[in-house]
Amino acid sequence: MMDECLPSPESLILVAVMTQPRDLEIARVLGWYRVPLRSAPKVIAVDYLTFYQTNSFGEGRWQIQYIAPVKGHELTTRGQLLQDEDDHPNSQQEYYKIQLGPLSSLPKPISARKWCRITFFYTTGELLRDAEDVQDLVVPSESRGVLWQALRERAQTSQAYQVQEPPGLDIDADLLSELLGIREFEQNYSTDSAD
Repeated sequence: MMDECLPSPESLILVAVMTQPRDLEIARVLGWYRVPLRSAPKVIAVDYLTFYQTNSFGEGRWQIQYIAPVKGHELTTRGQLLQDEDDHPNSQQEYYKIQLGPLSSLPKPISARKWCRITFFYTTGELLRDAEDVQDLVVPSESRGVLWQALRERAQTSQAYQVQEPPGLDIDADLLSELLGIREFEQNYSTDSAD
């Protein structure tokens, strides 16, 4: 399944939640995606973002259909990003504005066999290329240390705003799963049932 929209096997990918079709249009037309600083993943300096679509997408819900290359990011406020919502209660909150290249459709959407709650988690181009289910994107436990090291190196070399230094590689397996966003995904995927 070679396609120019698919990342290389070594690519670092952040699976992000897309809650509203409006946000997908912002990503497609304006070329950016927002993440509240207070709930941002530990590292946002990745090669690609891919979007898990929530229930608000109707027929396209509970799947990953789009991918976009990450071109950079900056720290701003929600009010600066969404100027038509200047009275929003979070308008002064800090957000990452992740600048994206063109959105591409995956050759085949990656669906969740059952509904699952996702915030953010990391995966690789290799897993994305072979995935048939969202669960297939979860990095196997024996490879999580390598993924964390790659993300850590990326964070150290990027021009990113960092609130704090990411923890080192010699960390507990449960903590590593949490840092990669995998623990919450695995817990929710195994306990939630389909609608």
